[in-house]
Amino acid sequence: MPSLQKETVGLDIEPGYVAAVQGTSGRVAVSKAAYASLPAGAVRDGEVMDVEAVASALRELFSQHKLPKRVRIGVANQRIAMRMVDLPPISDAKQIASAVRFSAQEHIPMPLDQAVLEHQILGPVQTPDGARTRVVVVAARRDMIDRLLEAIRRAGLQPQGIDLSAFAMIRALHRGDGSGTVAYLNVGGVTNLAIATGTTCVFTRVVGAGTEWIAGELAERRGLTVEHAEAWLVHVGLETPVQDIDGDSEIVTEAREVLSAGARRIAEEVRNSLDFQAMREGSDAAESAVLTGPAVAIPGFGQEVGGALGLPFEIGVVAEARAGGFGGIEPGKLAVAAGLTVEEIKA
Repeated sequence: MPSLQKETVGLDIEPGYVAAVQGTSGRVAVSKAAYASLPAGAVRDGEVMDVEAVASALRELFSQHKLPKRVRIGVANQRIAMRMVDLPPISDAKQIASAVRFSAQEHIPMPLDQAVLEHQILGPVQTPDGARTRVVVVAARRDMIDRLLEAIRRAGLQPQGIDLSAFAMIRALHRGDGSGTVAYLNVGGVTNLAIATGTTCVFTRVVGAGTEWIAGELAERRGLTVEHAEAWLVHVGLETPVQDIDGDSEIVTEAREVLSAGARRIAEEVRNSLDFQAMREGSDAAESAVLTGPAVAIPGFGQEVGGALGLPFEIGVVAEARAGGFGGIEPGKLAVAAGLTVEEIKA
């Protein structure tokens, strides 16, 4: 697919925050970036719940940072289904599209009249049943997409397309010399897992637990705002002994507890998904993991999750964003938005 023009902005809208990246035509890079908090509950489990609150935050963000109005939006929630489908060995694009529509209901766990459906052709493959044409089929609930687009348009922005955040994450973090199977993990408002062989996504899952959920736990226990709780999580982290951390000892102790519990829950959910994918017929087990997202700014959190997965892992950020310089935004917050500036699965 053709690369996007440089005036298109990648937009990652998650529970608790929105990240926007203006890239450089033809490659994943960050020429300009902006980040803003969203009101609690405006986006829940990856879905827009309060259209006007999201629209208002986007209007202010784009006006303040003078970003272009053309946007490519990422989606990640539990009401999206992605399936690999092997069709008869046909090569005509129109015939493939018809075959996808005809066979989709067998593979997609939602009524097609309530879904936005799209596919990407991966090409011919050899299977135990002979030659087939393999496609990736993606379906999302139409009402979820409609609310997202309404917020975008109310903000005065021009939606150019919608893409899976999982695909964008892979594009942003894949290294050109890598062809093995890798688990990519974005821990932000939700936890978004993508397993890819090379640049091809073969499995994706969204886990509701993420930084927003962890901060919410601490906020509820200590009577804090979510923003204040998030600051405590970064301050406390998982590296320094609690007795050596400055601040209210009760908050420090509880912040460490919720962080440890959150890291364990995320790692367990991801490990279960990795095991499930590895047991599927014809699937390769993940050989390594790449972690990104707002959680990597919490000292020791990425190492805690990565270590629990039992795989070699690294912290992944967009190379051009490593040096910072984008208004103090942690580069892990920009990976998905940066990946959205290059190519898309249209929806």
